[in-house]
Amino acid sequence: MTKRTFQGSKRWRLIVALLFSLTLALAPSLAEARAGGSFGGGGSSFGSRGARSFENNGASPLGQTMTSPSPSYGGNSFAGGGSFFSRHPFLTGIFGGFIGSMLFGGGFFGHMFGGFFSVLIIGLLIFFLFRLLSGGLAGGGGGFAPRSVGAAAAPAQQRFRGRDFTVGDADLNAFQSLHAAIQEAWGRADLAQMRQLMTPEMLTYFSQELTKNSSQGVQNLVSNVSLVKAELTESWEEGDMQYATAYMRWTALDYTVRLGAAPSSPGAIVAGDPRVPTEAEEVWTFVRRRGGNWLLSAIQQV
Repeated sequence: MTKRTFQGSKRWRLIVALLFSLTLALAPSLAEARAGGSFGGGGSSFGSRGARSFENNGASPLGQTMTSPSPSYGGNSFAGGGSFFSRHPFLTGIFGGFIGSMLFGGGFFGHMFGGFFSVLIIGLLIFFLFRLLSGGLAGGGGGFAPRSVGAAAAPAQQRFRGRDFTVGDADLNAFQSLHAAIQEAWGRADLAQMRQLMTPEMLTYFSQELTKNSSQGVQNLVSNVSLVKAELTESWEEGDMQYATAYMRWTALDYTVRLGAAPSSPGAIVAGDPRVPTEAEEVWTFVRRRGGNWLLSAIQQV
């Protein structure tokens, strides 16, 4: 290989690497679960807010949710279902393998093309591929908007959002009681108690975090919970289901210890301080069947 050809090959590889990196950067990232299990600390947003699950309510979008995008009255799918790559991981793998083989394989393409011509070919291929994936395969017009666009991508009159309704003082007291009871149950790792306080979907997420903590040999303890501020932000009905979302800010003793160790024993504290309260804020959504008991349905980070 001549020096000129080698330099052209290096330029070609660099350009493809940049394009590949850009593709990865634009792809939706997976939300991280609550590392370490600190219930009051930062983490991902998860759960369901019914028809408003994908709306921007000022908190972090739901990274983990079993809710399907809500249909519109016009019959088209609700905007906010994720990008094409998030909905077609198999084709994403094919595309990544194709680029990777050209980038690292040094085969046919690596030897045949170089310089400006290869840049032109690669650019055209990527352009037409993205046109095909975002347009032709998405259902012939319309398609899905990226989740980051959220509810704003569809006209308000075409989205089903439920019907606003007003909650009473008894409901607000129930939210406060649920907040305290769930914190207490989490600190005891009491899944049986949590089952009575939250939806099955939320119980699944909490169970996963408790399992992760146990596998790491740690336990997150939360006590002395004091609600500093609670503010209802929205409430709505969907058929016989009622939802309410509230901003919560509280203080608590929130720390992580080695499993089975007394907090006072040397080296028992993994994170946090059992003597110094910490402040946390999240947005909680509650749900109930009309006339039933409220349950925790979603938690979003602020």
